[in-house]
Amino acid sequence: MSISFYFYLFLIAVLSVVVSLGGSRWIERLYRKNKDILTFPDDVVSRGRWRPYLLGIAFLACGVRFFFLTSGLPLVFMLYAAALLLLMTATDFEQYCLFDEMMIPFALGGMVLCAMYRTLFWDHLLAAVAGGAIFFIIGLVSRGALGGGDIKLIACLGLWLGTDALFAVSMIGIILGGLVALLLLLTGKKKRKSAFAYGPYFALTTVALFLIRGL
Repeated sequence: MSISFYFYLFLIAVLSVVVSLGGSRWIERLYRKNKDILTFPDDVVSRGRWRPYLLGIAFLACGVRFFFLTSGLPLVFMLYAAALLLLMTATDFEQYCLFDEMMIPFALGGMVLCAMYRTLFWDHLLAAVAGGAIFFIIGLVSRGALGGGDIKLIACLGLWLGTDALFAVSMIGIILGGLVALLLLLTGKKKRKSAFAYGPYFALTTVALFLIRGL
């Protein structure tokens, strides 16, 4: 291994601590600020007890894998996106909430990506607009099965992924989320009208896509 790899590994380890501890503190501040919209306001501590460890390990694993896929600016974009997607996954799993305070910087990152790589611009813009519109309609038809946070997440993912990749991520996310929801129903852990978080399945599918093919 080259010296650059070990330096990068050290940098990723430091960033993993930042995502783990700094990200957890950010999440805790958002929970305190938005306590009225939390699904489990009395279980904040217990539901988030493993969060710092899981965030750190997941980001470290992503960082190491990304190193072997790309370098330079694309690597920076992938690390940025992975950090925010992992943080949003954490809040949605824990409290079924996706916060605008995380969604906005994620969307801005996607806009910067489109601006810097002009060949992506129109396809990614179309994906954001069409994806958001389609999921808005699905949310209406499903009577809230997909919440506003999920719709905004899909629109933001469109900026990062483009039409083809967004379609794949959406389908896989819906299928995975549906299978997990069905399993929870069959095991009695959820009822038909219980809240369910779909956001993590879209977010984690996107992270998996980055791990497989890069940006």
